[in-house]
Amino acid sequence: MELILAKQSVDIKCKIGASIMMGNYEFYYAAGRLYALAGQDPELSLQPKQLYAALQPLLDTYETKNEQEAYLVKMLKEYKASEEYNEQMKELLQMGFDDAAC
Repeated sequence: MELILAKQSVDIKCKIGASIMMGNYEFYYAAGRLYALAGQDPELSLQPKQLYAALQPLLDTYETKNEQEAYLVKMLKEYKASEEYNEQMKELLQMGFDDAAC
């Protein structure tokens, strides 16, 4: 998987405020973005369902600053994490964390 595709997909979906996350690649990138926005460090070794559970406090309390952030949170809240996991997802979580805000 080309990691840039997951990044671009999430970025576009946040900008247009449409669509849903289509897989764990997008989920990990989006989760990294939310951690960055909230000023919290992600734990890179979490499996998908563990990451989803770890995100819940942020999803419930993070106050979005614009429509793009609000859509990012909406997509994360609605996503159902699958069991699929590989080392690229750790990279995507870090990539999302390192990127600028929505």
